[in-house]
Amino acid sequence: MAITYTWAVTGLKTTTEGQYSEVVVQTYWTKTGTDENGNTGTFAGATPFTASSVTPGTFVPFNELTQDIVLGWIQPVVVGAYAEHVDEQIAKQIAAKIDPVVEQPLPWAPAPIPPTPPTP
Repeated sequence: MAITYTWAVTGLKTTTEGQYSEVVVQTYWTKTGTDENGNTGTFAGATPFTASSVTPGTFVPFNELTQDIVLGWIQPVVVGAYAEHVDEQIAKQIAAKIDPVVEQPLPWAPAPIPPTPPTP
C-alpha cells in the first residue's frame, strides 16, 4: 500500500528571549497519509523548541515565518525521534477504513424486538 504524506502546521506558541520577541517555543502539527484509493489517516503532534537556541544568524521574525520554514524545524526532530511510530499510526487508521472493525450482536442473544408504533 503506497501512502502519500502531507504535513501542516496547526499552531504556534511564542515567548520573548533577550532581544528577540515572538520566539517560537512550541509547534503543533499534523501529518496526513493518503493511500491510492483516497483513504486517509492523520497524526497530530507537538514539537517544542527552546528560546535559548535562538542565535542572530538563525532567528526569523515571527511575521516572516512560513509554514515551510517551521516544517523545516519540525520534520528533522520527528524523523530523528519517532517517524516510524507516526507512520504506523497513520497506516493503522487507513487500514481501519479499508477493513473496519464492526460490532455485532451476540449470535445467541434473541433478536431485538422493533418498537411498536403508537396507535392513532
